[in-house]
Amino acid sequence: MVDMAVYKKRLKMIIQEKSLSTGTDIELASGRSSSFYFNMKPTMMDPEGIMLISEMMLDVISKTCEADYVGGLEMGAVPLVTAVAQTSFEYPRQLPAFFVRKAAKAHGTKKLVEGLAPEETLENKTVVIVEDVCTTGESALQAVRLVEGQGAKVALVLTVVDREEGARDTYLDADITFKSLIRASEFSLDTQES
Repeated sequence: MVDMAVYKKRLKMIIQEKSLSTGTDIELASGRSSSFYFNMKPTMMDPEGIMLISEMMLDVISKTCEADYVGGLEMGAVPLVTAVAQTSFEYPRQLPAFFVRKAAKAHGTKKLVEGLAPEETLENKTVVIVEDVCTTGESALQAVRLVEGQGAKVALVLTVVDREEGARDTYLDADITFKSLIRASEFSLDTQES
């Protein structure tokens, strides 16, 4: 049995080292300005970092719902859904992955949801939407609304880091369970140099 507290401690160390910048104001996707910023790509591209994230996400998912798929909004969620799907191969319940485009491509299938086989749909399926960082929750909510429009039930929105700036309330208002692996307040935000 894996001790998720040990995984969380190690993941926090990796994020602190590779993905957290402080001291310089930066504009977030939400339009807000912040003196700390989580660029999760270095952690998600780190072999140990993505392993920890995918194992921790699967632990939360398995304790929260019986999902049929895991998905998320491009670009931040693509490494996450890929790793969760791959890691789930070793679990009793495997989770195929998909991602939601922000806009349909002008060529090819022109789909907004990618990763499903031609005969697959999300209709009547239970899905988990994952995100790397949530501030207000509006980015992942785009994916939620799109898959709900295709007949899916979103059982959970799960983020690696919750900046604790409104996402929880966004999903409470939408009547969707929201969880995070780590909260921003768990980091040393005032001691890290950018």
